[in-house]
Amino acid sequence: MITKQSSNVNRQKRHLRIRKTVIGTNERPRLSVYRSNTALYVQLVDDEKQVTLVSARSQETNVKGSNIEAATALGQLIAKKALDNGINTIVFDRSGYLYHGRIKALAEAAREAGLQF
Repeated sequence: MITKQSSNVNRQKRHLRIRKTVIGTNERPRLSVYRSNTALYVQLVDDEKQVTLVSARSQETNVKGSNIEAATALGQLIAKKALDNGINTIVFDRSGYLYHGRIKALAEAAREAGLQF
């Protein structure tokens, strides 16, 4: 009997495959993204010390909803917070999501705001 897996289970499997190689350090923390139906959440994580250095969510921006505009504003916000803490280079962890839409908008906005990855 073949059962169909949900798209979130498939995403979690992709995320585990990605996390085998994407590791954040103190010099180059990992930018982890979580996408829900109502919001986007991002964190800069040092995996060696298992510490979250900087975090932000789309509700902190003035843009309502969880759309591309909110993702762009969130990318600029996380870049500003990271640069204020002296973090210039990061490793991008898309958490198994496709590099498309909100995830792509967030990453490009963070790059334009000064983060290097």
